[in-house]
Amino acid sequence: MVGRHVVAAATSAGHSVRVLARATGVDLRSPEHLADHLAGIDVVVDASGISTLDEDASVAFFESVTSSLLRAEAEAGVRHHVALSIVGAAAAPSGYYAGKARQERLLQESGAAWTILRTTQFHEFVTQVLQRPPLLGVHLVPSMRTQPVAAAEVADELVRLAEQEPAGFATDLGGPVEEKLTDLARRYLAATGGHGPVVPVPVPGPMGRAMRSGGLLPGPGALRGRQTFDEWLRAVRSSPGA
Repeated sequence: MVGRHVVAAATSAGHSVRVLARATGVDLRSPEHLADHLAGIDVVVDASGISTLDEDASVAFFESVTSSLLRAEAEAGVRHHVALSIVGAAAAPSGYYAGKARQERLLQESGAAWTILRTTQFHEFVTQVLQRPPLLGVHLVPSMRTQPVAAAEVADELVRLAEQEPAGFATDLGGPVEEKLTDLARRYLAATGGHGPVVPVPVPGPMGRAMRSGGLLPGPGALRGRQTFDEWLRAVRSSPGA
């Protein structure tokens, strides 16, 4: 979601970029030869992720990838590790967020030079929610306050941070406007020819409370992106195949 934008932003800024992904023959969960792929690299920007809501799977993935990267970076002499995380990961560490919280803790405990950028959900988050099959024609969408941000703007900030000295926790980045996830889902369906009513569903537990209370929103001192959800949606509609 973000990695391709990071590559574009870093290349545009004049940096030499090496992509580590399964598409380039590198599995970050396998530490074998990972240090060889990092030879000559100054900064690693970790925008890796896994498509799951399962807490155990998320924790296992981010623990494996982060540990493998940190060991390989130490061996290869990488001077700075920049990681993408989520606003609220530490405050509501359940489901997918539990993996991000584990990633953050591993970096904090590593002794390496690191920077973590926490951001809100991307505009594309609504498409992931709507990928779940409707129930009797009804789209069940979590009750959630969100402040979606453009993935390309997240990438720009990751590259900017990669150009700086390690900063620990960087200033959070959120979108320009607070929204309700159900409203975003309705607007997306209307704009893309989707059908069926959207019904809010309260998610149980600490994560659900954080979703409803605004615990996943950026604080008053956070950076704000520029592109609104509606601007992103217009761009989606005008793109080929939309």
